[in-house]
Amino acid sequence: MIINDKRTRIIIGHYGSGKTEFAINYVMKLREAVEGKVAIADLDVVNVYFRTREKRDLLQSKNIMPIDTSVQATAVDVPAVSAQVMAPLQDDSYNYVMDVGGDSIGARALARFSHLLKEGEYDMLFVVNANREKTSTAEDVIRHIREIEAVTNVKVTGLINNTHFIRQTTVEDILRGQELTKEVSRMTGIPIRYVSCIEHLVDQMPKDIEGEIFPIKLYMREDWM
Repeated sequence: MIINDKRTRIIIGHYGSGKTEFAINYVMKLREAVEGKVAIADLDVVNVYFRTREKRDLLQSKNIMPIDTSVQATAVDVPAVSAQVMAPLQDDSYNYVMDVGGDSIGARALARFSHLLKEGEYDMLFVVNANREKTSTAEDVIRHIREIEAVTNVKVTGLINNTHFIRQTTVEDILRGQELTKEVSRMTGIPIRYVSCIEHLVDQMPKDIEGEIFPIKLYMREDWM
């Protein structure tokens, strides 16, 4: 259950893994599950594509505080992170989600704040999508994890199987990704925390799957995408 994760949850994964979609779904479910203050920070400022900041109005309507670029301009994309990122890290009354850039370069935005993250007081969850070229083998995933850990000085504490083909995803696709995620878990000792799947597939998923089944809505993709 998401309420059992550490107060600060860092979501990280390679570009195109579905990391930001997962982060939005996670914070929306978190808002339903907990009382008090909830915030999400968009630290994905390098090679951006889908950004949590695109859903600022939706987040605010759900009483979720969005934190993103320090430059508020809709027509530009500036790699500048607001210092407001630090506030929920230092305020225990917040439940906090951080959406971080997709590789060791993008993860440097998190490194700026790593001194505020104490081991045992955060979860960093790595999103695995077996359909992405650079994370299609266990060795590639592990190399990617270790590079991010080295840059940020923050350890990955859980894995998320988010293997998908967007709306064309099948249960077989997810289970194929599960085998890769299980291999990464076996080789690293990092547990599988969640197995995400689009909502209409939840009832078809095996009940004994390793990790918690996490239903996904497509917040970041319009109907035509």
